[in-house]
Amino acid sequence: MLNPNLEQIQLSKEEYERYSRHLILPQVGLNGQKRLKAASVLCIGSGGLGSPLLLYLAAAGIGRIGLVDFDVVDVSNLQRQIIHGVSWVGKSKVQSAKNRIHEINPNCQVDIYETRLTSENALDILKPYDVIVDGTDNFPTRYLVNDACVLLNKPNVYGSIFGFEGQATVFNYQDGPNYRDLYPEPPPPGMVPSCAEGGVLGILPGIIGVIQATETVKIILNIGTTLSGRLLLYNALEMKFRELKLRRNPVRPVIEKLIDYEYFCGVTQAKVEEEKRKMEIPEMTVQELKQLIDSGAKDFVLIDVRDPHEYEIAKIPGAVLVPLPDIERGEGVEKVKQLLNGHRLIAHCKSGRRSAKALEILKGAGIEGINLKGGITAWSREIDSSVPEY
Repeated sequence: MLNPNLEQIQLSKEEYERYSRHLILPQVGLNGQKRLKAASVLCIGSGGLGSPLLLYLAAAGIGRIGLVDFDVVDVSNLQRQIIHGVSWVGKSKVQSAKNRIHEINPNCQVDIYETRLTSENALDILKPYDVIVDGTDNFPTRYLVNDACVLLNKPNVYGSIFGFEGQATVFNYQDGPNYRDLYPEPPPPGMVPSCAEGGVLGILPGIIGVIQATETVKIILNIGTTLSGRLLLYNALEMKFRELKLRRNPVRPVIEKLIDYEYFCGVTQAKVEEEKRKMEIPEMTVQELKQLIDSGAKDFVLIDVRDPHEYEIAKIPGAVLVPLPDIERGEGVEKVKQLLNGHRLIAHCKSGRRSAKALEILKGAGIEGINLKGGITAWSREIDSSVPEY
């Protein structure tokens, strides 16, 4: 309801007090606060980006907020997902977020969709809301959200983060560009690591999420200049903002329906290839490795292909560090050859994916090896809990 009948919207005495700092802003005022109360916003994801933007949208007086997330709160989330707390670990993220929103503003209606957003349900979920905010962290869902917003003519407030850098813009607003104008084609699977693989500064999503919340409020109030047509880039290490112009691609394909986005982004094919590689490279469980170590066997070499800073965090006893980038450059291959000296090779990483890739490269160089299933994460969970899990 971006153009509500303001005469039908009333504020309570408590709301006049609650929103007093808004009411005295001429750009907001009484009518603006009524517009916020009449508005509905759907947030896709209640994680790093969703946490700050949900907190501020609730505090600002958005009348109806929808949450889409199927995940549960994990201890590793608490470094950046500030809407969640320790007492909610292992429990539903949307329930946790709803509880926190009502602590901030009990006047806010909160709709929860504890499900994965798919091509089958996206249009039905997005349709009732005025503004859609994309707080997701994967390419298939970003394309899905974008295309659904285009089909429904909804503004899409976008943000993304990685490492120490973030970006934000507004898509599909007032005939502006959409996500496909920025990324006509998705990158190959695995080229852009996730935050779980590459890490993220915990404060970073706070910056980008607050920018998304600001743009959402501006769209509802129809004030200021939005980021539509502009991509805002933020570098936390340099504490610098840059801006790139975004334009509509006049020859971009017309979006007529929702498609299979995992297939479009190559995820389906990548999963098939990964399963194929797993079948070609033998695996060993952490229990089998533990038995081998306990037996005192000396006929094997265990290499750790993680990065040096990960090796400092946690290590399996006896593992020798040979980072995957070194193996990819070739120098690591020579080091492995020297280490083996006729012994058999076992490789591990954090979860098993990078070590499988390393063994594939080594196999091309004539070196056969065994991959540790589940990596050091499985070792920590199933063998030695004193080894930190990160």
